Amino acid sequence: MQAREFFCYTLRMKAKAKVKVFGIDEAGRGPLAGPVSVGIFGMKTGFKLKGFPKGRDSKKMSEAEREKWFAIFIEEKKKGNVFFEVGFSTAKMIDQKGIVSAICVAMEKCLRNISTSSRILLDGALHAPKRYVSQKTIIKGDEKEKLIACASIIAKVSRDRLMKKIGVKYPGFGLEVHKGYGTAFHRAKILERGLTSMHRKTFCKNIKSG
Repeated sequence: MQAREFFCYTLRMKAKAKVKVFGIDEAGRGPLAGPVSVGIFGMKTGFKLKGFPKGRDSKKMSEAEREKWFAIFIEEKKKGNVFFEVGFSTAKMIDQKGIVSAICVAMEKCLRNISTSSRILLDGALHAPKRYVSQKTIIKGDEKEKLIACASIIAKVSRDRLMKKIGVKYPGFGLEVHKGYGTAFHRAKILERGLTSMHRKTFCKNIKSG
């Protein structure tokens, strides 16, 4: 590792060491195509994320709002005020392991550098590995806890950006627009054109014409 890379890495480690509580959420559980993503987000002790709307998870924000906050998160991460990561599990993994196990794999990617002594807050039915003894799953956590809401933005924006790239690579399905969800247009195109390697075959097996 070169000196500059080591210096940047050390800064990231110091910033993360000051984060004691993290929020976790996922995006893309239900689509017919594309990966599922899991985001983790934490703030340095004492740091205040000014202006973040209370009770506004990523699903209640417009795409422009999500992109705005994602850009803010990036700037604050550079300053060492916040820490976030995103992990993905592919459509192939979802077909092989099932969506729940695939989400767990994506979550492990986010947690691989997070101390097991950290406090972990999770949305909905999510659970961190048992080695994280201080964890709490919160129903509608993305509406109640700012850290989870921020994690949901990380997961959603990261996945949407990836789906736009996938849509360019696999044109004609509108993946860049509906992000792989089962819209009428998407289902019609699957019947017309067949499945791509980006589709979750286990999610598409009951699609029928008419």
